[in-house]
Amino acid sequence: MFLFRLKRTLKLGVKSLWMHRLRSTLTALGIIFGVSSVIAMLAIGEGASQDAQKKIAQLGSHNIIIKTVDPPEEQSSMGQQQTLKEYGLTYDDAERFRNAIPNVEVIVPNRLISDEVQYRAKRTSMQIVGTVPWHPKISSLNVKYGRFLSDVDMRYKKGVCVIDEKIVKDLFVFDYPVGQDIKLAGNYYRVVGVVNEQENSAASDAGTASQSGANVGSVYIPLSTVQDRFGDTNLQTSGSSGISMERVELQEVTIKVNSLDQIIPTRESAETLLGIYHKKNDYEIIVPLELMQRQQEIQRIFTIVLGSIAAISLLVGGIGIMNIMLATVSERTREIGIRRALGAKKKDIIFQFLSETFILTAAGGVLGICLGLGIPFVVEQYGNMPTVVTSSSLILAFGISAAVGIIFGLYPAWRAANLDPIESLRHE
Repeated sequence: MFLFRLKRTLKLGVKSLWMHRLRSTLTALGIIFGVSSVIAMLAIGEGASQDAQKKIAQLGSHNIIIKTVDPPEEQSSMGQQQTLKEYGLTYDDAERFRNAIPNVEVIVPNRLISDEVQYRAKRTSMQIVGTVPWHPKISSLNVKYGRFLSDVDMRYKKGVCVIDEKIVKDLFVFDYPVGQDIKLAGNYYRVVGVVNEQENSAASDAGTASQSGANVGSVYIPLSTVQDRFGDTNLQTSGSSGISMERVELQEVTIKVNSLDQIIPTRESAETLLGIYHKKNDYEIIVPLELMQRQQEIQRIFTIVLGSIAAISLLVGGIGIMNIMLATVSERTREIGIRRALGAKKKDIIFQFLSETFILTAAGGVLGICLGLGIPFVVEQYGNMPTVVTSSSLILAFGISAAVGIIFGLYPAWRAANLDPIESLRHE
């Protein structure tokens, strides 16, 4: 019996809405746009969060990254800039970390140099990474072809290198890269392996991007070879002071600890050691785990703000539904009086008008979900922004739209049910 009455009421509601198709469609648009905006904003926010966390995770949750920072310009007693500037991390710092800090799994010193790489007639910008054979232990590097650097390469300062897939795309279009010779800064290096491309934007967040800041490929060379062939002193020309020199041994040192509980104590130990031996503020300590936790907190606030803004549009849609339903009650006063005279109870009238608002919001919610699924796809394809649509956002958006419809439909339904039957029959 209940199902029959429900079916009859819904059928009557659909018929009533169909009689005013344009008005019903315009009313549902508020819900459609509200639901789609909730889904789209949450998808964009979630995509940005996951993308940032993915890039931070590439740096390693067990890692502590210490990088060289150029300190403020020093002035001599005559007020002129010094021609030789020494700053940054040193090989001695890496050795101190290894000997003085407990619970360290591995320590990786790196030297970074921006330059050009040449293969036959082709050239491209790249970043030289002077590193050690155990570098993959602290990164997400995976060898695609060949091998990575070895202890023999390091010991004998061999002229070998490992390139990433971006260098392969730029230089080796038709040739197999492993075994080929490339030219760097006047010297030739034999390619012994190819690794996956690392996103410089991820490194940039933690201060380990290429010095040029461009999205360039990387060439990995034994640290001993870089030290032997490039030295530690860089020459720079300046229009005001002619030639200036700076001495930097290492751009970064990455410490990997055994457990997450050792992250904070290890960072404090490294900070203490650096404070003793570095009189200048020429280093920066970055903990990817802290960056990830901070990013999650920012994302939580960001999601609340975006969801609140999108929910306002649903609120506006609900107000539109209430306005239309109040107008409908005025138009159908005589119909309500006839139904009451034929024996319909107040709850029947309430249920009738609530069914109409539910049908409007349900249809608007379904169409809004379809539109909400399409917007993130367009943003990802043409806006080059990652988006992630979660099932919870779909349920949340549809649930809010249904709740808005019922809440804003209650007053018109209550008003219709409380009309005086005799006065309603007299209504023209």
